[in-house]
Amino acid sequence: MDFLQKLAAHGERPALIFPGRPAISHAELARRAAGMAAGFGNGRKLVAIEAANSEHAITAYVAARAGGHAVALIAPGEAKAIADFEEDFRPDVSVRLVDGRWRLIEHERAGEALHGDLAVLLATSGSTGRSRLVRLSRTNINSNAEAIACYLGLETDDRAALILPFHYSYGLSVLNSHLAVGASVFVSAKGVTEKGFADDLRAAEVTNISGVPYSYELMQKTGFRPEQLPSLRFMTAAGGRMPVELAESFRRKLDASGQQLFLMYGQTEAAARIAYVPPQALAANPDSIGIAIPGGELSLVGEDGARIDGSGAAGELVYRGPNVMMGYAEGRADLARGAEVDELRTGDLAERCDNGFFRVVGRLKRMSKIAGLRIGHEAVEHALARHGIVAAVTGDDRRLVAAFSSGQAPEAVCRLMVEASGLTPLHVEAVAVEALPRLSNGKVDHQAVAQRARQAAKADPGIIEAFRRAFYPRQVAPTDSFEALGGDSLLFVQLSLTLERKLGRIPEGWEKMPVGALARLGRQTGGLRVVDSELLMRAMAILLVVLHHATLWPIPGGAAALVMLVGYGLARFHGAALMRGETTRLLKALAGNLAIYAPIVAAYSIARGEVLWPSVFLLGNLGIFDPKHMLPYLYWFVEAYAQVMLIVAGLFSLPAVRRRVAENPFGTGMAALVVTVAIKFFAPKVWAVGAVQIFTVSDVFYLAVFGWCIFHARTARQRMLVMGAAVMAFPVMAYWGGNWTGSWVKFMLQLACVAMLLYRPRVAVPKQVAALALPVAAAGYHIYLFHRLVPELLAPQFKALASWPVATALTVAVGMLTGIAAFHGQKAVAAWLSARRSRRADTALAVQAAPAE
Repeated sequence: MDFLQKLAAHGERPALIFPGRPAISHAELARRAAGMAAGFGNGRKLVAIEAANSEHAITAYVAARAGGHAVALIAPGEAKAIADFEEDFRPDVSVRLVDGRWRLIEHERAGEALHGDLAVLLATSGSTGRSRLVRLSRTNINSNAEAIACYLGLETDDRAALILPFHYSYGLSVLNSHLAVGASVFVSAKGVTEKGFADDLRAAEVTNISGVPYSYELMQKTGFRPEQLPSLRFMTAAGGRMPVELAESFRRKLDASGQQLFLMYGQTEAAARIAYVPPQALAANPDSIGIAIPGGELSLVGEDGARIDGSGAAGELVYRGPNVMMGYAEGRADLARGAEVDELRTGDLAERCDNGFFRVVGRLKRMSKIAGLRIGHEAVEHALARHGIVAAVTGDDRRLVAAFSSGQAPEAVCRLMVEASGLTPLHVEAVAVEALPRLSNGKVDHQAVAQRARQAAKADPGIIEAFRRAFYPRQVAPTDSFEALGGDSLLFVQLSLTLERKLGRIPEGWEKMPVGALARLGRQTGGLRVVDSELLMRAMAILLVVLHHATLWPIPGGAAALVMLVGYGLARFHGAALMRGETTRLLKALAGNLAIYAPIVAAYSIARGEVLWPSVFLLGNLGIFDPKHMLPYLYWFVEAYAQVMLIVAGLFSLPAVRRRVAENPFGTGMAALVVTVAIKFFAPKVWAVGAVQIFTVSDVFYLAVFGWCIFHARTARQRMLVMGAAVMAFPVMAYWGGNWTGSWVKFMLQLACVAMLLYRPRVAVPKQVAALALPVAAAGYHIYLFHRLVPELLAPQFKALASWPVATALTVAVGMLTGIAAFHGQKAVAAWLSARRSRRADTALAVQAAPAE
């Protein structure tokens, strides 16, 4: 008797649980199934079910099985797959969604008779449409459910979290094994990465979770913590090889809480499961598939067909057991045939370990024959996995290509591929990708891997290498973008210069484009270049700073424009992350920029014979310390910049602030503008520090807020509001700030900057202008830091050797060149460190790959 025909015996114990709804008991499920089965009519039928993880579809499955019918489970939402199945297999009844409602559809045409043992039809792993289906008998399904319940120790109080689709054999086995023992299944409405996933599992009091390796990767990335589920007894994984490091991570977490991890191996052709690793043996056998399930037997067969009994020799893995399928089906006529298979040739190459466990080492069908060598793609994948490289290997009879997502240098991956395959470097290639593409069941999509590898292989390594150096020590893959890597405004300027040099232009929106896509863009020729106004403003502002400091002409305002660009960059490059509460990204950018400032503080401290603590703690601009014990006031911008960043990070660490800003970034920005402008006017009345007031963060914070508002002004009305605020505020500030020439120059310059960023964010300029402005903009921060160091030393010589205009010009030129040289020096150091790390990684991997003596 089928276990689904005995549901009522478990009475009112829960069977199915859906979020936010009363549980469906075994008895109630049996009653509903009986009612639905009546609609299938008399006689034994082939029932096709669109197998969504829904109450209606699961009930239809139970009804068809309990009624003695044969069931075909079809992937939900695959209209073509459903149509193709109905054409090839001519089901008697279909249960599927039509116009958003579940329908029971009776087909008029009669099909051939069904074999009496046939119970379930499933597509082979990852296949849909007209692919072969696996024919499973009642004995196959029942025996596998019983074996699973046995080695997992399932009891009536257990409750599974069904997060896998139940048209997939692994998901179906979770459902079957729990219903078979009178346990229950919680059908999750949320995916692993969705907010509230763990909360739902905790509220449902699940005792076990089953997933494919990719499910575990997602759980690891989202910070899923199984120890926070007090009812959890164990987790299971199957559907592909789990990386050893990932398995070990979850094993340790579960062990610490008295929970268990079951690693399992199976195929649809065996009704889901074939082998498992007992949890107590997992720590010593992390790369093993373990032993056969109860009632099954594993063996190895060599190429000559002879049985392999010893350990260490590879052969095809063969499984025998009551769950081995009846055979395949390609049409309705095949459903009348009986069992045609007594053992399952898995197609996997495996070896027996000394302890009797089995280890899969390759796949027979995924092979390349290159230079006379037969290379198993999966064997190369396993060799890479042993060194922590998450990769998918594809290839033909000319070369092997590994797409990998774990951050290593491509050269290091190629080196290990050569070691593992015996091929030459000419026959292997490694391509970095952000993530390996997956099929709906979580397995790697090797066809998509091959396509992506071909595309990424065409990328220009020059641009990719520039990104790697800019973001050192971060790893950069061709699928990464500037925005995803957490770039800031300074790196934006630096890489804009690189793109202009490499491509002859700066593509609009390039910060959101994958690096590999940028590298594949063609070079543009012509006399004009379209560049971001921000870059031209930055170059102009830094030039004004240098001129002002060299001449004391009344042309201040360059540093103020830079503060405005700080706010603009905050909104552009960090806004989304801040609204998610990811303040560490902002703080890392701050730390990177302060690292360039630190040597200046150290040099001045050494020269003066004391530690300049106000400058060390970035407080020198506040006007409360003796100037003798800090850096010159010209470095006020760095201190104000750091204070602005820390204040912003502090504000966005508050959930209420994040929530309000995320709801209306422009509106909250305008409100903040009103507050910070008021602070500028009223701060001197409560905190008067004299002439150095203009260097304090209270005096300049509003400029950064202007930058935020400019970026978020997306409509004509919003742009008009920002422009109106600037038109009203800056003339008042010019008058209030002394009503002298320098004051008007400073604030009218800010008014021009607001207008430019609002209404001309990108402008076309002659390529000669771009060639001069972009290098200055890229080195702007370094110019600001270093432009006075050398001129201060050489000033007497300049005055002695030349007239005032010439000496001034020399001062400006030397200051600019000093900063540009410092910028290129830092880039050279980053390039050297990046190359050194790659060489070190190559050496380490080569040592690991070397055979033991």
